[in-house]
Amino acid sequence: MSKHERWNTLLELLAASGKLEVEEAATALDVSAATIRRDLDELAEQQLLVRTRGGAVVHGVSYELPLRYKSTRHAPEKRRIAEAVADLVAPGEVVGLNGGTTTTEVARALALRFASGRAEAPGAASAGPALTVVTNALNIAGELAVRPQIKIVTTGGVARPQTYELVGPLTVGVLNEVVLDVVVLGVDGVDAELGVMAHQEDEASISRLFAERASRVVVVTDSSKMGRRAFARICGLDRIDLLVTDTGITPETVAQLTEAGVKVLTV
Repeated sequence: MSKHERWNTLLELLAASGKLEVEEAATALDVSAATIRRDLDELAEQQLLVRTRGGAVVHGVSYELPLRYKSTRHAPEKRRIAEAVADLVAPGEVVGLNGGTTTTEVARALALRFASGRAEAPGAASAGPALTVVTNALNIAGELAVRPQIKIVTTGGVARPQTYELVGPLTVGVLNEVVLDVVVLGVDGVDAELGVMAHQEDEASISRLFAERASRVVVVTDSSKMGRRAFARICGLDRIDLLVTDTGITPETVAQLTEAGVKVLTV
């Protein structure tokens, strides 16, 4: 197991229980206690956890894995979801993307589809960009900025180091001036009663504004988020047109979402 894989696993264990003992982690990862101590010390230096005597605890009350450590979780499912969403976007549309691992995969799928020229509409050769993407995610903007067929619009704002998302009044100012054909939202939780949620209230408010500016709202999430609640509510299910997820979603959840007026696409 590589160091990156160990760190990813350690942070996931910590996120699940709120605390971690060295011996417990060493057994779970099948490595020496000395290796775990070094890993915890290095993670503490990055302010990803707080070291304690004999282990570690989460950094702060609300814990969220940084994007770079979440990218390997449910990766095949996220790629399938992204490819399905990219196929639903028409040439010339204006697409909003918030931050997250699944929306990052959507951005990559859109880049492959539209930057290759395979998705050009008949007779639309040089009339304009193949696609316009509006995002508050710095990593998504960086990946798409090198694609000449895609017009990339970034919001202003203050960057959150956990997710690379821009938030705050500057972000709101830009989003209030744009109109989106479709927004693709990554979320941290989906609940049949409360709707879709995020860990951070500032990110939730920006995602809510994205939804308000769009004609169609598509939520993308792997099935592990279904039935899960997070701290800040983005919007109710009545605002969502389509939810794209993997086949791990239960029939009962599909029925609840469908009854609430949400079309569910499983891939």
